[in-house]
Amino acid sequence: MKSIAEKRKLIYKIVTAGLMAALVYAGNFISIPLPNDARIHVGNSMCLLAGLLFGGVTGGVSSGIGGAMYDLFNPKYITSAPFTFINKFAMGWTAGVLNRRGVKNEFARAVLAAIVGQIVYIILYLGKTFAAELIKGNAFGTAMVMVGEKALSSTFNGFIAVVISIPLYFAIKAALERTPIGKYMIMGSVKEAEAK
Repeated sequence: MKSIAEKRKLIYKIVTAGLMAALVYAGNFISIPLPNDARIHVGNSMCLLAGLLFGGVTGGVSSGIGGAMYDLFNPKYITSAPFTFINKFAMGWTAGVLNRRGVKNEFARAVLAAIVGQIVYIILYLGKTFAAELIKGNAFGTAMVMVGEKALSSTFNGFIAVVISIPLYFAIKAALERTPIGKYMIMGSVKEAEAK
């Protein structure tokens, strides 16, 4: 039987995942369209933020849901929604897992986690782009040109996401650590939170 603290942590996880999914979804609307059917947007920074703040599972789920919801409600991207869920989940999950272990310096750990999370996303996104071009019947060379064009915009998008997410992470983390959600979600275990 779960303790009250464990039940409370589960409720916090659900609420937090929903809130971060909404931020990922909204972040996609803050965008600049590019000519090659790509765009620069703030959604990826919210995916990284979710992972950095709340760990792999919560960060991954909220990133995947928020990104996929944006695609589902946009006729231009609706067929990409399942792939977006996987790619964004991987980005948030990677950032969340890496920010919980490894490098002792918190700033270096967060930057590394955000960069690697973004790289994972870019690789998956470009792989999907390449496969989609081949499925459409385009030649290998044409597919590679599309991948190259999208690689430029994705890398720039990734740079912006890292630059936005890191300061937000430290500012929000400092505020959340004084709240019950911060105690349960950011600080780690239920026992650790109960001890505070």
